[in-house]
Amino acid sequence: MRVLFVCVHNSGRSQMAEAYLRRFCGQDVTVDSAGLDPTTITPLVVTVMAEEGLDLAGKTTRKVFDLYREGRLYDAVITVCEESLEAQCPVFPGVTHRLHLPFPDPARVTGTEEERLSAVRAIRDRIRERMVALATTIADGWKPRPGDAAALERKVEA
Repeated sequence: MRVLFVCVHNSGRSQMAEAYLRRFCGQDVTVDSAGLDPTTITPLVVTVMAEEGLDLAGKTTRKVFDLYREGRLYDAVITVCEESLEAQCPVFPGVTHRLHLPFPDPARVTGTEEERLSAVRAIRDRIRERMVALATTIADGWKPRPGDAAALERKVEA
């Protein structure tokens, strides 16, 4: 199975989802992430993921349209950004599922350093929960089939 996570800048949400799904599924799943307008990974994201033993410090961001132009194929493309931006994602050839699992943007949290860290940890923890659910669904033998995207979203949202 091949999964692509997409968000606006590939600087937080999609990077965390990619790292967790890769950890939970191992070599059984090929996982990538990309952004519509990539920047750099948010430093607070690097910090909170290091707390989980996942090193994003040397990771670079990628542009979703570059993956599209390279002819990459995915069984599932999962957007993790706001609804309004989901429609901007390209339609990848051969994609069976397009899922939307929105999370707050870690780059937009405000407050003191500790408040911001706490907010990003909460986003990280919610992403981890959903990736555990997705990995469990995949391990249980889920294979993408046309028409079952809504059922999968409900399962992962739970």
